[in-house]
Amino acid sequence: MRPTKHSFTHAVRRRAVAVLGALALLTGIGVGTATVAQAASTGAITGYQGLCLDDRSASTALFNPIQVYTCNGTNAQQWTVQSNGTLQVLGMCLDVSGAGTANGTLVDLYTCNNTVAQVWQPGGNGVLINPNSGKCLDDTGWGGSGTQVQIWACSGGANQSWTVPGGGSTAGGGSFVVSEAQFDQMFPSRNSFYTYSGLVAALNSYPAFATTGGTTVEKQEAAAFLANVDHETGGLVYVNEIDQSGDYCASESYGCPAGTYAYYGRGPLQISWNFNYEAAGQAIGQDLLDNPNLVSTNAAIAWETALWYWFTGTGNGSVTSHQAMTGGSGFGATIRAINDIECNGGNTAEMQDRVNDYESFTSILGVSPGGNLTC
Repeated sequence: MRPTKHSFTHAVRRRAVAVLGALALLTGIGVGTATVAQAASTGAITGYQGLCLDDRSASTALFNPIQVYTCNGTNAQQWTVQSNGTLQVLGMCLDVSGAGTANGTLVDLYTCNNTVAQVWQPGGNGVLINPNSGKCLDDTGWGGSGTQVQIWACSGGANQSWTVPGGGSTAGGGSFVVSEAQFDQMFPSRNSFYTYSGLVAALNSYPAFATTGGTTVEKQEAAAFLANVDHETGGLVYVNEIDQSGDYCASESYGCPAGTYAYYGRGPLQISWNFNYEAAGQAIGQDLLDNPNLVSTNAAIAWETALWYWFTGTGNGSVTSHQAMTGGSGFGATIRAINDIECNGGNTAEMQDRVNDYESFTSILGVSPGGNLTC
């Protein structure tokens, strides 16, 4: 397989990332998850500084803010953890506004409607993950009593750690569905930079990855991600783009402080362009705009940038790669999200190479590849 410069980062602007929310809300895509609890339990949900998750003013109005507040034992703080992954108070559900997927999307109260905006699942370090967005319930800015909560890229910080009734802390999580031996089998000639431990470390920031929808879907998502990575890097051989002469400095207010020619492709999905380095850095808490070489010198950061795109980028498609694999769109939709110029006959050979990788990796993981493999 030849490493090539693909266009998935060319077509995606920071302002165009994460557009699926409204679509998911309208269609009511079902997501099977490892839910917060197996049976309904009711009580307080506590977070940073011992504050309670609270329905402001005990209102049942649609879009009423959900905040952190001094624990007071009132019904506005009595949350029922349902087996379908919803968190309910006063007969209403904890809801990501508009099924949004962007950092800072507010969390409020809404009629329970069985959509992905209302599903929450546990992850490591006590986080509560909304699998549609891949982001965590977040005490905004480590705010004090009265601060409305939001979703934000999972960081494992104390402001994203919650204790739920009936289950204690949500911390726990499971091991990655791809073992190190399977990883080695998939990438027998990989560059030593791309460590398995670096990938596993990066998963802490994206705990919804390969943990959503049951064992088959989880393994299919892992295989799909790694198949695209295999194609982009020639089997995890290449860390940096071979041709580094391209001008990937778009006209943005923040410019290109690392240099006009500094934003070539790096890492497992070959992130390029200044606006992608800026957006990815914002999401994972690293200054990649000023220090793009972090993607080629720190394995965990490199894997995080790839996972960032997996959860946010749609290319010219309508779903992110994560949503494609957990919502039933199939592997072909991940190709469209990552490099849509291969679709619709644009480059059938390159597209088929990705499919071949995916089928090989699902075989290693012992699951069917499912349908809708091409684009």
